[in-house]
Amino acid sequence: MRFAAIADVHGNYLALEAVLADIRAHGIADIVNLGDMLSGPLDARRTVEILMQLDAVHVLGNHDRYLLDRPPAKMGSWDRPAHAQLNPAQLDWLRAQPMTRVFREQVFLCHATPGNDEVYWLDTVHPDGTVALSPLDRIEQLAQGITQSLILCAHTHLARAVRLRDGRLIVNPGSVGSPGYRDKHPFPHVVEAGTPHARYAILDLANGAWQVTFRHIAYDHDAMAALARRNDQPELANALATGWIS
Repeated sequence: MRFAAIADVHGNYLALEAVLADIRAHGIADIVNLGDMLSGPLDARRTVEILMQLDAVHVLGNHDRYLLDRPPAKMGSWDRPAHAQLNPAQLDWLRAQPMTRVFREQVFLCHATPGNDEVYWLDTVHPDGTVALSPLDRIEQLAQGITQSLILCAHTHLARAVRLRDGRLIVNPGSVGSPGYRDKHPFPHVVEAGTPHARYAILDLANGAWQVTFRHIAYDHDAMAALARRNDQPELANALATGWIS
């Protein structure tokens, strides 16, 4: 089995197009998408048009849910502009996607953790704002009950792979479209990828063992940074331009 995992596109259609071109160049037909597809001050409409035409397996992220479970007046600064770009048919397509699913019986898919789409799994935020690899005991506790040998998650925008003591592998492919952000929960912190590349992962099952290849793809990130800046999101513009919030 060989397939690609994408996540956290956040309305960045140029990054998505670049990643899909790289996936095709590797001759990969199967794609799974781990959510947070559209929210952000970029181009949700173009992004959803691409995703709706894509032969892929999708799950919802927390920002996808925010587009569906609350009125625009109660949406955040990334969700409200995305919602305004989407028509009812596109929202219905989003609504039809599940929160978790199993791909080809061997791969468990979720956005953040199996039971909560807002909780970091492979990373932990400390009270001083430091973001670091989570303790293995905590990672394994959240993986209880999952029988698949490969588990895919997203949400933190940081590419990671963690091998559990029972041999299962958990992989976060990183973010296609947002290499940095600021958050207040559970403590104020920033996440920064350090480069503006679009990120995804290729997963291979060979001789009963999973192998992961992380891909960092160049694209016209300056164009998307300019769009974020025009839409009054200077921190995201910096992240898109450099991989750093400031």
